[in-house]
Amino acid sequence: MITPAQVDVKEIVLANNTFGPREIELLVQAVATDAVQFGIVRDAVAELESREETTPAAAVRLGVCLYLLGRYARAAEVLAKADGGALAHFYLGKSKVALEQYEAALSSYQAAKIAGYNADNCQLAVAESQRLSGKLDAALMTLDKLSGAVEQTAEYLYQRAATIASIGGNPQEVCALYERAVATDEKHAGALFGLAVENDRHGNDESAIQLYQRAASCYPTHVGTLLNLGVLYEDRQQYDRAISCYQRILDVYPSHDRARLYLKDATAADVSSDENGAKTTDRLAQVLGRPISDFELSVRSRNVLQKMNVRSVGDLVRTTEQELLSSKNFGETSLVEIRDLLGTLGLSIGQFAHERAEAEVIDTAALPSDAAALLDRPVAELNLSVRARKCMVRLGINLLGELVRRTGDDLLECKNFGVTSLTEVREKLATIGLKLRGE
Repeated sequence: MITPAQVDVKEIVLANNTFGPREIELLVQAVATDAVQFGIVRDAVAELESREETTPAAAVRLGVCLYLLGRYARAAEVLAKADGGALAHFYLGKSKVALEQYEAALSSYQAAKIAGYNADNCQLAVAESQRLSGKLDAALMTLDKLSGAVEQTAEYLYQRAATIASIGGNPQEVCALYERAVATDEKHAGALFGLAVENDRHGNDESAIQLYQRAASCYPTHVGTLLNLGVLYEDRQQYDRAISCYQRILDVYPSHDRARLYLKDATAADVSSDENGAKTTDRLAQVLGRPISDFELSVRSRNVLQKMNVRSVGDLVRTTEQELLSSKNFGETSLVEIRDLLGTLGLSIGQFAHERAEAEVIDTAALPSDAAALLDRPVAELNLSVRARKCMVRLGINLLGELVRRTGDDLLECKNFGVTSLTEVREKLATIGLKLRGE
């Protein structure tokens, strides 16, 4: 039996081998087990999407993977032009549900069933579409018509619990069904979310948080899970955790209004609860250090940024709109895409461009051998004060070699960096045998 650790997700996405429910399950398990795999899947999908010619079979693979990445509109577009097989119809239906196009989803599920997709799975998907569109009696009737082994599956138990909950049925019955679903599949994101909501409603915060956390570790993660978990974290003044939840949503859905609003409020609360600003500065440093490859961008934008040697968010906010637009193949559409990306992070294009300085080559031969060896060490090793660290972040100074390329005047030009901070930096450098440029 193949374990998630043994799965080559890139091979599954790009190879011309068999691609069906088993391969999809392997992708899901691999990403749920190791979040790093998400980036690998995303990059592989970008590579597949950039290919000039796509066969109908490859279109199915691409469409399903786009669905797993949360790019539902694009997934629906690709799957609608795929091979017309059972898998394409089924995931077209799931994409339509995500887009809240429930009637269209029902048609896709019916086509999937006719084409040979598992009939029970199709009916469970139909019941979900009916429930989400408000046809609760129809959803319950669809579930009642199912019999046999399917009634013992986690998906059936989850759909039945969610439907009864929507109707306003007995809470004890709802919880019992969710619990049976989780006992059948401990990583069923929907059942974990539903059970967490029931505990949340009844004030069982500890149980709710634990269930939300378990649901958040699943893939694909329910957006409601991250929103509700974030709110509970805020109630406990664990703003850094709340921010992480909202940011996870915005990384996949940059235009999600509620997540954007919640992130703004949590960040403001975090800043006000942190008088010396240390956590805020450190978080900004973390954000600026995130590689561009962490984010969902079009192939065109990604390629242009790579050619411009824009590797991180920090590089991006130190680059002006004019510089981006002057690059070949980078137009207004790409510019809007970059604006939206940075907007989700509370940043903007060129925000720190005025603090950028040209790199200067250091003559390492003129330095003692032990001092020269320090140039590639992180500036964080100096253990600077919050004010001085903030200057390092704004100037994009990550290494000691980058710091000693600057003069005292360069540093003093940075906002809120004064003579006291400059003296601190000089003293810290002196302890390891280094100086600022010109000293």
